[in-house]
This record gives sequence, C-alpha cells and structure tokens, in this order.
Amino acid sequence: MLSKIRDRFFRQDDRRSRFERTVLPHLDAAWDLARWLTGNDADAEDVVQTASLRALQFFDGFHGVNARAWLLAIVRNAFYTWLQQRHRGHEIADPFDETVHAPESGGGDPEVELLRRADGRLLRKGFEALPLPLREVMVLRELEGLSYKEIAAVAAVPIGTVMSRLSRARRQLQDFLIAHGVKEGRP
Repeated sequence: MLSKIRDRFFRQDDRRSRFERTVLPHLDAAWDLARWLTGNDADAEDVVQTASLRALQFFDGFHGVNARAWLLAIVRNAFYTWLQQRHRGHEIADPFDETVHAPESGGGDPEVELLRRADGRLLRKGFEALPLPLREVMVLRELEGLSYKEIAAVAAVPIGTVMSRLSRARRQLQDFLIAHGVKEGRP
C-alpha cells in the first residue's frame, strides 16, 4: 500500500515538473495573446489563469510537439469562453495600455520619439479596429512569430483560412493607416 502511495506521489511530482518545464516558459506569450484579445490586463490575467488551469488539467493529453502553440490554443479557447460568459453582445472597449508594451526609448531626438509614439498609438488603434478573427491571426503571426501551420493549429482553422485572414487583416490595417494620414510605403 505504501509503495502505491509513494509511486503516485512521484508520478504527480514528475508530472508537475514536466508541466513547469514545458508550459511555464510560454506564459508570456499566453499573456500577450490574452492581452491583445481582451484589451486589458485584469481580463487577460483571468483568461491566462483559466487557460493555465486547463493546461494543467489536460497536460497528460499533450504529446510534446509544440507546447507554445498548444498553450496558445488553450488561451484562445479560454478567451472565447470568457467572452461568451462576460461580454455577450458587447464590444471590448477598454483601451490597450501602451505603457506596458511600449519599447524602451533609447534616448535620441525628441521629435523622432514623439512620431514613433504617435505611430505606435495609431498602429495599436488599427489592430484594435480589426475584427477579432483577423486580429487574432495578426497577433499570433506578427507579434508572437508563429508559423502559418502553428496559427492554424491554435485557431483550429485550415492554413488557407489563416492565409486569407492575414491577407485581409493586413489590407484592413493598411487601409486604416492610410485613412489616418500614414503615407503608403512609409517604413
């Protein structure tokens, strides 16, 4: 009897340490995705917490292929569950806190810094204006650097759908920026 208890304890301890080694390194990416989807820190934390608990609960079903994509798929699903429960029929209106994601200023010309910040705010607004399915693939591709195949796995859609959503998102983002005074072809 004691050996069964000891074996069970060590299996649980091994599972926990495997989970920590495999999943925890990707929590920043999970939070970034949740933050872009929810629009604020508090809701992103709720979504990531739910996703982390689900990941732990279903960790035995993870087959070791791509922990980051697996976790981001869980975050995405947790977000949609959260959205259905808390925001039925309402758009997420909380502004994105650019101070959290703003790159560090390296000093230099104050005018250049002012333009960079203005461009960053406009780009953020453009991202937020995208419909959720388009914003989701843009965040996964452009901010998280996932491949089309990984995005398809996370979003549970065919690669062709990922490609068309990215194309539409880029076109809509470009149109938004041009409509707001950014010249076409500007770096």
